[in-house]
Amino acid sequence: MDLGLKGRSAIVCGASRGLGRACAESLAREGVNVVMAARRPEVLEQAAKEIRARTGAAIKTVPVDVTTPAGRGVLLSILSDPDILVTNAGGPPPGDFRDWDRAQWIKALDANMLTPIELIKATVDQMIARKFGRIVNITSAAVKAPIDTLGLSNGARAGLTGFVAGLARQTVRHNVTINNLLPGPFDTDRLRVTMEGQAKAQGIGVDEVLDRRRQANPAGRFGDPAEFGDACAYLCSAQAGFITGQNLLIDGGAFPGTL
Repeated sequence: MDLGLKGRSAIVCGASRGLGRACAESLAREGVNVVMAARRPEVLEQAAKEIRARTGAAIKTVPVDVTTPAGRGVLLSILSDPDILVTNAGGPPPGDFRDWDRAQWIKALDANMLTPIELIKATVDQMIARKFGRIVNITSAAVKAPIDTLGLSNGARAGLTGFVAGLARQTVRHNVTINNLLPGPFDTDRLRVTMEGQAKAQGIGVDEVLDRRRQANPAGRFGDPAEFGDACAYLCSAQAGFITGQNLLIDGGAFPGTL
């Protein structure tokens, strides 16, 4: 399927590794001119080099921390009016809420709620003016099925979800959609960090926790980041203009509910 994205421009945050990188590559394969943002310059540039080689797409890299006003300012100075915005930032560490102070809560909110909102605020009106825009927020399956050790992430990402639910119904008449992608267990560095926290809490090895998690999933495996990237590309497509305000759960069937 031709997704109708050739020549479009995109900002992809957290794009050096994992799910962000997968989204950048899937969009690049569709002919999108991608600006990849992440904190570590060497890792980011290596990822861009590999994506350029595979896709032939025009890729720019912006090594910034998008969770800071200064970082967002630099990023938006490179591309102020993207057709596509993919927000993404590393989640806060696991732990016990009794140990978190106000500063840790504010840091989590800045990264996983307020940063996406600020990026949307900076770009959505230009999308409305041109009658095309696609915004995808990478959040977490924990929004639908909270994980007890990830309270900081649960709270911040749920706040973003609530905000998007209202705004997405206002922008869709202008062919500007806003959706959230909720990853379950994908084979990424982030998964291992989360499992290390659970392993410590349970007093067992991380490999044992990973194997249990893998086998407990109805798919019997972890997700491939490329699968996630292609789902993102579809939500950004010309064909997806009637999909907005949705929380697309990609978890191999792990969520036990029906809604």
